[in-house]
This record gives sequence, C-alpha cells and structure tokens, in this order.
Amino acid sequence: MARVPESQRVRDALETAVIDGRYRPGERLDPAQLEREFGCSRTPIREALQALERSGLVRIRPKRGTYVTELSISELAERFEVMAELEGMAARLSARRIERESLDELERALRECEKHATTGDADSYYYANAWFHGIIYDSCGNEYLRQQAHALKRALQPYRRLQLRVPDRMRRSLAEHRGIADAIAGGDTETAENAARDHVLVQVKEFSQLVRTWRQVTEPTPDAG
Repeated sequence: MARVPESQRVRDALETAVIDGRYRPGERLDPAQLEREFGCSRTPIREALQALERSGLVRIRPKRGTYVTELSISELAERFEVMAELEGMAARLSARRIERESLDELERALRECEKHATTGDADSYYYANAWFHGIIYDSCGNEYLRQQAHALKRALQPYRRLQLRVPDRMRRSLAEHRGIADAIAGGDTETAENAARDHVLVQVKEFSQLVRTWRQVTEPTPDAG
C-alpha cells in the first residue's frame, strides 16, 4: 500500500489520542505543542486539524484556537443512518453495473481486510475496509451518489475506526464484507443493498456503546469532599 502522507499520520494519531482520552472534550489543541510532539512542520498539523474539523472531531474557532468537540451520540447515530442508506443504494446499483476489473479489485480489497483481521491490526484493517467500500461507491454508476458517499465516509472516519475496537468486530466485519461482495458479484441487487445497509447500521449500536464507555473513562473524577 502507498506511504501514508504526513498529515494523515498526524490525523490518525490525533484521532486515537482523542478516542483514548489523552485529549478531553473541550480541551484546546496547541499547534506548536503538536509540532513538537509529532516532529513535523506546521503545514501537516494544520491540514490534519482541518480534516478533523470536517469530521466533527474538533472545532476551529477563529482567533481562539482549536478545541476537541463534545461527542453527541444522537447526532452521530443520525449520520450513520444516512451512511447506511447511501451504502445500501451504492451496493444495489453496483450489483447491476460493476465491471469485471472492479470486481477483481473488490476481491483484492477483501483479501487485504482478511490479512489485517487475522493479525488484529485495526488501523490497517480500517484502510483496507475504506478501499473495499470506495470500490463499491465508484462502481455504482451514479456520480452524485459516489460523491456524497465518499464525503460522508470521510466525515465518519474517526468513528468507523473506533468501532473496530469492539471485540471480534473485525472478524464479523469481514464476514459482512464477504456477503456484500458475493451479492454484488452475483448481481443480487436486493441482497447487496440489505447486506450493505445492515453492515453500517450494526455499527451504530456498537459505536454508541463505545462512546458511552469512552465518556466514562475520559470524564474527570470529581474531587473528594
């Protein structure tokens, strides 16, 4: 796979730091400190923060700084529900329109997912997973749907990465991928749509539980007395 750009490396690390509670909701992120932490220039830091703002994980306030966003489970659940419908529609159309070359690429992406699921590498699995889904969007034959699906996928990236930490989630995700790919390859539009939609909807429940746990872990303990 291609070398990860510096801004993407910083973005991924910041996502993980927020998820792990190193940066709490409402905390200000200091670009100068981040430069020292990641050993890079201001440009990749700025690009990473801008990408995180687009995903809703941070908020950039002019002349005030960048702050970690308070996560809203209900708002994110709504986004996942929309993502599920877009995924389902893309899979249905792809089952009708996908070409042989793209089917072969879908199989390669699936094998890449399998490799990382076997080793338990959640971050590498995420990128293989994104490749898999991107092929389906690109094969749907509807340019507007393709653009909207890619845009919302980028916005939900940190949260889709997070749900891969659920025990056994990668193995189950891989099985769901296989069902989607088989339906698309067989031209079964209804099964492809339902499988792709359910694949995203199951993440809503798991993600919501993870965020509740994450909040319990990252909320400061009240001082005694």
